[in-house]
Amino acid sequence: MFIAEFPEMVEIPAGSFLMGWESGQDNERPVHRVWVDGFGLGKYPVTHGQYEIYLQSTGAPAPKYWAEPSFADGLKPVVGVTWFEAVDYCQWLSAESGKLFRLPSEAEWEYAARGRRDGALFPWGDEAPELRPYVGFDPDSCGPARVGVNEANGFGLYDMSEGVHEWCSDYYDYNYYRDSPERNPRGALSGERRASRGGSWRHQIKFARCAARSSLPPAFQYSDYGFRVAVTI
Repeated sequence: MFIAEFPEMVEIPAGSFLMGWESGQDNERPVHRVWVDGFGLGKYPVTHGQYEIYLQSTGAPAPKYWAEPSFADGLKPVVGVTWFEAVDYCQWLSAESGKLFRLPSEAEWEYAARGRRDGALFPWGDEAPELRPYVGFDPDSCGPARVGVNEANGFGLYDMSEGVHEWCSDYYDYNYYRDSPERNPRGALSGERRASRGGSWRHQIKFARCAARSSLPPAFQYSDYGFRVAVTI
């Protein structure tokens, strides 16, 4: 497959959805209706090849794991990127394109992951993950698979449930849903961790539910953490 020099974007229409899952973790409750304005989101996670163009353009240091064989494939998602490095990439992309690129909020990410399936557990619906082939892991390299090898969700987005955790813009607050605003929630005003969403090739639970929340200190670098860009439209 061909991956563009810069991330290919999908326009996500404005709409509302039920955020969270009552049977999930405590931090996914209460389920609450959220409205998000329209925005653009990367069709795939940012790839190693796309991030390499950024490194060549800016002279920024390569992230952790950059040259390891399990990850050094232009069509695989870039990994080992800190939250700060992901933000720097978005700022560079904004300067190159004249558009406002950024990381998606948790609410935007979950809305997009559901792909018009409001209330569904996974991007494909409620079918048990055990009944589906797992394509987010590359057994030959013991790392993530190339992006886009599974089917797209209802919005035309790939790899929303598997592959790598994806940084979001929000400060993470375990209890945020108790007081989350109804329109365009952006997370807590401060904190020590940043939110992330999506699956992980490293974990025994290979598919992440749409509502599943995760977080990490923003300076951490893990081999199953990447990112996907959003754009304000």
